[in-house]
Amino acid sequence: MRHHFTFPCEGAKLVGTIDEAPGTSGLLIVTGGSEIRAGAWSGQAMLATRLSAAGHPVFRFDRRGIGDSEGVNTGFRGATPDITAAIRAFRQAAPQITRVVAFGNCDAAAALMLMSGEGVDELVLANPWTIQENEEGISTDSVRAHYRQRLRDPAAMRRLVTGRVNLGSLLRSAILALRSRPPATLATELKSGLARFPGQATILLAGRDRTAHTFLVRWDKADPRLHHCPGASHSFVEPEARDWLAERLVEALRR
Repeated sequence: MRHHFTFPCEGAKLVGTIDEAPGTSGLLIVTGGSEIRAGAWSGQAMLATRLSAAGHPVFRFDRRGIGDSEGVNTGFRGATPDITAAIRAFRQAAPQITRVVAFGNCDAAAALMLMSGEGVDELVLANPWTIQENEEGISTDSVRAHYRQRLRDPAAMRRLVTGRVNLGSLLRSAILALRSRPPATLATELKSGLARFPGQATILLAGRDRTAHTFLVRWDKADPRLHHCPGASHSFVEPEARDWLAERLVEALRR
């Protein structure tokens, strides 16, 4: 059963959706950017249907100033009150749950890391956002990662040798990649925030996503919490990527 209801957050009325299930481990989905609680291509709504059918209640919500919710959008840096209110509402709506697993993609993952996952038992973080305001480094970092991947691809090298690659564009990208990288202080904040989280965390990276590439440049590549889905785009829209994401979330919910 799917129900919609409202709950308060610092004087604003937020709208949430719960997919009911009898399980004692529930999933809280935090949306990124200005995305509504259904998610891109309704992916989060579809994910909620799938996981609730597997026995786990799932809670989604619109942050302040997004979708059906009142208030002013404070961005991911100001999302802690929204997430805290949603955790409280989730526990009230599904009183049988003893564990809350929080899942966020992009800057929703960053928001959960900045608040050190307070109020939840486990974190699943996808493609965390590490780009600061007015920072141009996203192009540099993603270009570096992109060309490292291309150099390992025999088909890409054949296109270069046979002249099917625009050398002017390639040269401009190479110059960009050689520029000095600006300090990644947001990534440092995320590391500090996650270090304070006492529970288990899993970091999911989509192989074809530049946000994930940029994150990986700024993170310890040997971190055992990292899990890679090679063919996935940012929102895991591909059928195989959808399955992979659902499997990782079920693993977290069943721990």
